[in-house]
Amino acid sequence: MTPLDNLFDEAFENVPLMAILRGFDRERTVEVSRRAWDVGIRLVEVPVQNDAAVEALAAAAAAGAERGEVVGAGTVTTVEGVERAAAAGARFTVAPGFCPEVAEASLAAGLPHLPGVATASEVQRAEAFGLTWLKAFPAAELGSSWIRAMHGPFPGARFVATGGMNLANTPEFLAAGAAAVSLGSALSTPGSSPASPS
Repeated sequence: MTPLDNLFDEAFENVPLMAILRGFDRERTVEVSRRAWDVGIRLVEVPVQNDAAVEALAAAAAAGAERGEVVGAGTVTTVEGVERAAAAGARFTVAPGFCPEVAEASLAAGLPHLPGVATASEVQRAEAFGLTWLKAFPAAELGSSWIRAMHGPFPGARFVATGGMNLANTPEFLAAGAAAVSLGSALSTPGSSPASPS
């Protein structure tokens, strides 16, 4: 475990949820970020696949800084992407898969990194790199039983179930041993306000 993992440890301690805000403009990203923070979700991820998304990330990061909340960049797949995320104020990075170069660049920039994993080999490689917080992706397709099975050979792995997650299947994945769950559209609908799962 790297010292930077403390960010995930602390953020998920009380509410094991992360918000993923993909495809919104600056104003909408900030609005939904605030909704997430208001219900106790500490981490917001803004995927950065184009210039508009980087601008949305910067706006959310600035709003988060005012409240002491944490915003990170998602879909970071290149070293250049890490640099753009850091410049926009991201406090952590998330990737759909595990790339040592991206992980190294993120950690060197002082940003905790959450790589995507879907096989035992990927979990093993990420752990050998020193990463213990891992993004189980695509979680709904993998199934909650995948989380349970991976904890056998990798008891120290902390999985964040991501992809196809919603308020209905979140309890199942947490019960199977997921350390946290990432929610996307479940948070962007007006009136949706998830309570902290027990």
